[in-house]
Amino acid sequence: MDKARSIEDLIIAWRRDIHMHPELGFEEVRTSRLVADTLRDMGIEVEVGVGKTGVVARLGEGKPAIGIRADMDALPIQEENNVPYASQTPGVMHACGHDAHTAMLLGVAKMLNEMPDRPTGEIRLLFQPCEEKQDSEGKSGASRMIDDGALQGLDAVIALHVASEDPAGKIEIGSGYLMAAADRFIATITGVGCHGASPHTGVDPIFLQAQVVNAIQGIVSRRVKPIEPAVITIGSIHGGNAHNVIPAEVKLEGTIRSYSEETRQLLHDELDKAFSIVRAMGGDYTLTIKQGYPSLNNHQKVAELIRQVAVESLGEAALKPAEPTMGAEDFAYMIQKAPGAMFFLGARIGDEHRPHHSPVFNIDESVLHIGAAMLAETACRLLQDS
Repeated sequence: MDKARSIEDLIIAWRRDIHMHPELGFEEVRTSRLVADTLRDMGIEVEVGVGKTGVVARLGEGKPAIGIRADMDALPIQEENNVPYASQTPGVMHACGHDAHTAMLLGVAKMLNEMPDRPTGEIRLLFQPCEEKQDSEGKSGASRMIDDGALQGLDAVIALHVASEDPAGKIEIGSGYLMAAADRFIATITGVGCHGASPHTGVDPIFLQAQVVNAIQGIVSRRVKPIEPAVITIGSIHGGNAHNVIPAEVKLEGTIRSYSEETRQLLHDELDKAFSIVRAMGGDYTLTIKQGYPSLNNHQKVAELIRQVAVESLGEAALKPAEPTMGAEDFAYMIQKAPGAMFFLGARIGDEHRPHHSPVFNIDESVLHIGAAMLAETACRLLQDS
């Protein structure tokens, strides 16, 4: 922890530089260049262009091999913070803390590279692009890095995520499911358009969608086990352009969230059944389900080791009970390839409300050295234990 504290100003400077120059997913050209150049200045060899715009660096060699991941992409949000390091790119902002993740992993690189008694084995630094979205083939940065072999041969992989609404310095870690699988559905209900004064001459898709919405709301409450987490949310309904015209179609979009693969498939099947009722009423439908990230399922042994490191480094009081959410995170792909876990680092600024994915998102930078120290120490323990 003392070594991390000694480079705190450097980690903060890296974070602010990246924050000022945010880049969207798979566009992280400047960010990856900064990362690669900084690592080369440390004397570390790097591999660029991994997963399109990712960077991979290796410290040591042989077995065991431990990965540490940090995502680098920003969001299409106009920053409203009045700070010297505010985004200089209109309409783009680091509103989820990936700038901090990248800076902390650079801090880890510096500490471990200068560590004279680093345990035997390889530590692989995974600077990942594009966590926030998927490309035209439905792949995010984690998937692309896996495709390019970035996780090949790893015995474990770890990551952290800042939490702007948790008390600064708190560590939230748990085993098992912590975040959900996230799928998207796109549907069109088709009827027969007609005059609003003569609904009997057509098939009203607005009326049909009302029945479908009711059926969808019954899926989680009546088809899913009560103790099994599941969510289906309709986020968009569009139909019609005039007050006196019954349209020919209505479009709906929404999100599907679940933990287990069994429940995930059940939700997909039941959603199709819910839409199928329109056929009994003279309409028709199309339904497309786009599978997104899998659920984040922390490996018990790795999560417990992170917990031990937190207690030994920060004290029992620094721990915050893990609270599973229905949010999603593409690090889940990585821990399907190697045992791993993600922990959360509280970074709230006093009592201020600065939520993730908002134009006022910001974090308490005094916790960045804690995150770097936690990652470095956990990686070393994994080398020893493996």
